[in-house]
Amino acid sequence: MDALTSDEFERLVIAELDLLPDDMVDGLENLVFVTESRPEDGSLDLLGLYEGVALTERGNYGFGELPDRIVLFREPLLSVSGDLDELKDQIHVTLVHEIAHFYGIDDDELHELGWG
Repeated sequence: MDALTSDEFERLVIAELDLLPDDMVDGLENLVFVTESRPEDGSLDLLGLYEGVALTERGNYGFGELPDRIVLFREPLLSVSGDLDELKDQIHVTLVHEIAHFYGIDDDELHELGWG
């Protein structure tokens, strides 16, 4: 698959985010979506990452908290995609996976639901 620029990749992520069901995204508060080229360790193994405290684990979470982050990694996602449609599917699955972590769903439960 031809390499996409950072801007092109970000536009794809935004488009896929817009396609997610309202009931999945309506509860997303104090959360930002970020795209980066690769994880800090430089590997191609990690497609996305949720950084924050899941809703199910929050105590007194309130005003002034830094936003949680969902990061999608461009180069790893490109490396597992053979074409543009496959890339869109991988972005979609990665968004759902990381948003599930925001809601407190772990990898085992995601796997049981067919998203792992």
